[in-house]
Amino acid sequence: MRKVSIAWKRIVVAGMLVASAGLPGGEARAQSEAASRQPFTLGGQTWVSQKAFIDSGARCATRPVDAIEAQQIDQALAASRSRLQFRPAGTVTVPVWVHVINNGSGIANGDVPQFQIDDQIAVLNAAYGGSTGGFATPFLFVLAGVDRTTNASWYTMSPGSAAEAEAKAALRVGGAETLNFYTANPGGGLLGWATFPWDYNTSPSQDGVVVLFSSLPGGSAVPYDEGDTGTHEVGHWLGLLHTFQGGCSRKGDRIADTPSERSAAYGCPVGRDSCKSQPGLDPITDFMDYTDDSCMFLFTAGQSMRMDAAAYRFRGL
Repeated sequence: MRKVSIAWKRIVVAGMLVASAGLPGGEARAQSEAASRQPFTLGGQTWVSQKAFIDSGARCATRPVDAIEAQQIDQALAASRSRLQFRPAGTVTVPVWVHVINNGSGIANGDVPQFQIDDQIAVLNAAYGGSTGGFATPFLFVLAGVDRTTNASWYTMSPGSAAEAEAKAALRVGGAETLNFYTANPGGGLLGWATFPWDYNTSPSQDGVVVLFSSLPGGSAVPYDEGDTGTHEVGHWLGLLHTFQGGCSRKGDRIADTPSERSAAYGCPVGRDSCKSQPGLDPITDFMDYTDDSCMFLFTAGQSMRMDAAAYRFRGL
């Protein structure tokens, strides 16, 4: 029942957003703007507002990709697309190893229970399978195994730290095709980060996704407590950039069917249009934006095609 309710909630939210879309100054957007001016607390740290939290970079610490690198990746993916027909939903199985790094027993120490791990896999499959209202991608996530490690240093690892390198070198399982999903408590309000598929050959031991343990479904990281930090970071792991990549430039996130967006959105600002010279409202419901978990529910067809090509080209999936 828990997994069904997660998917069903998303369908309801999607319907509400569609019904209220295109209403500049509407009640939903006004509420979001008002909330953005209130103090925002996550992981024991408080910012003056949710915008300040977003601006701090804690929402996602995945490394930036500049225009030159993005163009090089586009060229590599174009070659893959010429040999690869779009694969149907659920035909590409991704084995998932979950590494629970904790500071002792109990949920307060990050030792997340099995049901939250199962729910996280269910959230990934709902998002990538299209049952939340977005485009159905080819990917099906299957839990291959779970391990639990008590290590105070690894538990608070940060991106690029010696602790991260040690933890991943010790725990990582499989090759480029295996999603290694680490839960920990990085601190500073940091929600997660990921490696890109084209980075695997140069740093295979560091490949994977790291998320704040309380961002798993049912966790305490409100409003990022429905598992979509995982959805977002896995999107990077499969080759997606942020929807606001490149701002209002025509290239943007290299996806034709995601409207341009000047900056990351937060809350759920229905009707936001930060690139008025470009067609379409901001893609606030896209999993690769920074909005609240309850606001995001879709991948586009273009994003699915890019992930398919990147998984095939760089991960052998």
